Amino acid sequence: MSFVFTPAPAASVPVVGSTDRFPVHRIYCVGRNYVEHAKEMGFTGREPPFFFMKPADAVVPVSAGEIGTMEYPSLTSDLHHEIELVACIGTGGRNIKAADAMKHIWGYAVGLDMTRRDLQGEMKKLGRPWCIGKGFDQSAPIGPITPVAQAGDIVNAEIWLKVNGKDRQRSNVTKLIWNLGEIIEHISAAWELAPGDLIYTGTPEGVAAVVAGDTLEGGVTGLTPLAVKITQPR
Repeated sequence: MSFVFTPAPAASVPVVGSTDRFPVHRIYCVGRNYVEHAKEMGFTGREPPFFFMKPADAVVPVSAGEIGTMEYPSLTSDLHHEIELVACIGTGGRNIKAADAMKHIWGYAVGLDMTRRDLQGEMKKLGRPWCIGKGFDQSAPIGPITPVAQAGDIVNAEIWLKVNGKDRQRSNVTKLIWNLGEIIEHISAAWELAPGDLIYTGTPEGVAAVVAGDTLEGGVTGLTPLAVKITQPR
């Protein structure tokens, strides 16, 4: 097979303790999936889950012990951080039941769902899609993936984010409105999951703006932490 131009390299994420990399197929994100964050955004209760997507090449893969960089994006003056547990799919499928879902997860990572909040809000007011607020370049920083067998008790893990060394977000995975199995059940009813899919499972309360020069450090108990510095745009 020949191409009219050389294809871009496949997006991929480092794996803890290995030189192998995890190829990214799609990025699914769950909206408003922690109780307190839902309240923070003006919602309460266990509303049906909803999802949005980011391009695979929106990932900013960061290796263990490194500080990744993300350029402050264009068109916004209100860039927000959202720390998230990322479930990394190793076995795909359709209509996966929640009770069977965990065996489809290959590993876990710490991720950031970066958001151009002003653009997202503007699109919401107009009743238009808000891809411009969520699916922009470098909007999905992610740390190295830890295989399931090494990740520990992930469903009871603490999740946290610091900006310039100060706490911004801190919660526990037990506070997910829709748990990992339920998330996979809902997504696989709408799309066929495939190996390489990343699922950003939602963010706890405390989302706020960052500016160029800020350093974000986030973690989930049992996983390699993620560190990212926001740099000036080119």
